[in-house]
Order: sequence, then structure tokens, then C-alpha cells
Amino acid sequence: MLDKIKSIKQKFGIVGNSNSLNHAIQVATQVAPTDMTVLITGESGTGKESFSKIIHSLSKRKHGQFIAVNCGAIPEGTIDSELFGHEKGSFTGANESRKGYFEVTDGGTIFLDEIGEMPLSTQSRLLRILENGEFIKVGSSKVQKTNVRIIAATNVKLKEAVDKRKFREDLYYRLNTVPIIVPPLRDRGEDISLLFRKFASDFSDKNNMDPVRLDDKAKILLSKYRFPGNIRELKNLTEQISILEIERTITEDLIQKYLPNNSNLPILNRSYNSKEDDNYNERDILYKILFDLKNDVNEMKKIIDNIISNDNTSIADSSKEMLLDKDKTYDKKLIIDKNLDIDNKNQFQEVTEVINENESLSIELKEKELIIKALLKNKNKRKYAAKDLGISERTLYRKIKYYELEKDH
Repeated sequence: MLDKIKSIKQKFGIVGNSNSLNHAIQVATQVAPTDMTVLITGESGTGKESFSKIIHSLSKRKHGQFIAVNCGAIPEGTIDSELFGHEKGSFTGANESRKGYFEVTDGGTIFLDEIGEMPLSTQSRLLRILENGEFIKVGSSKVQKTNVRIIAATNVKLKEAVDKRKFREDLYYRLNTVPIIVPPLRDRGEDISLLFRKFASDFSDKNNMDPVRLDDKAKILLSKYRFPGNIRELKNLTEQISILEIERTITEDLIQKYLPNNSNLPILNRSYNSKEDDNYNERDILYKILFDLKNDVNEMKKIIDNIISNDNTSIADSSKEMLLDKDKTYDKKLIIDKNLDIDNKNQFQEVTEVINENESLSIELKEKELIIKALLKNKNKRKYAAKDLGISERTLYRKIKYYELEKDH
């Protein structure tokens, strides 16, 4: 098996001797002769497409077509047409019928990279192909058959996407028949210096120059770097050093110049969807204001009920107690005739609400007042103020700056 793995590495230009890499190649060679669906998981830049080519070249479909499709690079409005084809006139610009990738690849292998970016509607069509090999072109009613092997790859955790309902659960289990995990470069130890030497040699041959070499300390430093861009980042780094450095022996100090600061810190996975988050948080503030108003109305109803049921309670005093609550920011009064006979409920006059003409009904003003109250309540500790408001700290900082509250709070 080791000899077979070695020959595969030589054939596909794979460099490295780590156990995790060898295991991934071994799984690929074992599953290749079958028609089982394979899901390749790994970070961006780890070389997932190479494993799909290994599987295709060792399968019985090796003489058929192999097409690699990046699902994340195709717009949502056209991905169905690209994968399944379309009929003439099915949409604006469809001047002629077109075969999709699944029809063209009949008898071969299709590699769906970044499968996690595929729209849910397209996932339903893909599931039908996996189950019975049937598909329908866009704008057609005719069911067509295809015989393709599907290899999928992703750089996200599909199980988490399933939990968030961004990926179909039934499709996930159909794709994940045989999983292959491609290790990130930072987990491959000494493979980093081997890959550096290969990239330096390839670049020097291509550009007719002497290859650069790492000294021992430079190798140690490079092995500690986390390489968030994996093999792709290492290749770019090698080529950059090869062209910019006159000295062909690269020392620790030289290579340090090309590595970002904090290179040994853990990598953080960030989700950039700030526009959606900001909208959501502003809705939170508005909902909070509305809920507070609703609670005030309910409190008013309870007090009036108590007044009616309690003969010795002063209507004016009860109303005053409610309306002068120190936490209320609005100015409202109840005008009630104090000479009413409480025992005679029919003598109650209609309660009239008088709104101060100077009162501002601006949502921004109410939002500003709510933020000030939260800051005062939490002694200007913004973390806890943001928690009370139901918004993120970042949104609170932005609001404080917008309302120019920095100098006061």
C-alpha cells in the first residue's frame, strides 16, 4: 500500500509524508474503483481537487469526462442552467438550448467544489440525480437520465449548515457516503519545508534562476506558522521570496519579514454578515420600545381595575403613582373628576389622555433615551448595557458615536 501511495504522489505531484495525508490518499484509492459518492472536507487551499482527480483516474470511469465545477462561483440565478441545461426561450437570453454539466458528463465524473454554497432549490435537483439519476432541464418538462459519479468538496462544516437549515439534511447524508478529510498544512509538520523546496525548484526552473533554500532556523520558524491559506499561501510566499531576495539562502530573519505579525496565534473563523446583523439589532431596539409601551398599557389597566374594586383608593393618586414612575420617559396625565362617587360606577367619566405638545415622537430620540438609561443603569459598562438593550457591543458603540454620547458617557 505504501508503494501505491508513493506512486500516486509522484503522478499527481503531491508532496508530503504526514500520516494524515497518507491516510486521506489511502481512502481515496480504496473508494476509487466503486461508484460511491465521496465528500472531501478540508480548508481552502489544501488541495481537495487533487483527491477528486485521484479518484477519477483510478475508477472505471477514467476514460469518461471529468468536470470540476465551483458551486460558489456560479450566480444563484444561473446555476440550475449550468448544471442541468436549459431549453430555448426558457428565460431571457436563452436563444438556444444548452446541455448542462450533468448531461455532458454522462458516463464520467463531476466534481462539485464548495458544495455548501449551493442554493437550496438546486440541492433538491441534485438529490434527485443522486437517488435515481434523473433531471429536468430548465424550461422543459421532459425527464432525462444521466449516469455520473458525484464527488463533492467543502471547506465548511456541512453538519453545522444542516443545523442552521442552510443545507438539506437528506442531501448531506447522501453525499457523505465516504468522507475524506484533507489535513491543513499546519498539521503536516515537516511537509512544509518539503513543499517550500518543491515550489522554489519549480519557480527557478520556470524563470531560469537559482532556487532559494531555507536554513535550519528558517525551517523551524516556517513550521510554526499556521498558514491560514494552506498550500496556496505557501506557494505564493515561496515565489515572492524567490523573486525579491538576492540572497539564495533564506535565514530566519529574512523569512520573518514575509510573515504577518501574530503568526503563531490561533485562527479565528469569522462570519461576515454585518449588514444583516445590524438590521436585526435595530429591529431589536424598536421591538424593545414597543414591548415597554405594551407593558405600560397593561399596567394602566391593572391600576384602573384596582381603583374600581377598592373604594378607598384615590384615582388621582393611583394614576400619579403610575405615570410619575422614574423609569418612564414620556409625559402623560390623566384628567379625572375627583368628586366622583366611586360606588356608582356609572358616574365615571371617560378617561382622557393628554399628550404634551412638546413631546417628541421621534423613534431616534426614544432610542437615544433608551441607550442613555441603559448606560446609567450599568454605570457606563457598555458590555452590560448592550446586553440589556438586546444588541451587540459593536452596534452600541456605533449608536453612541452616532448620537454623540462619547463625551457624556
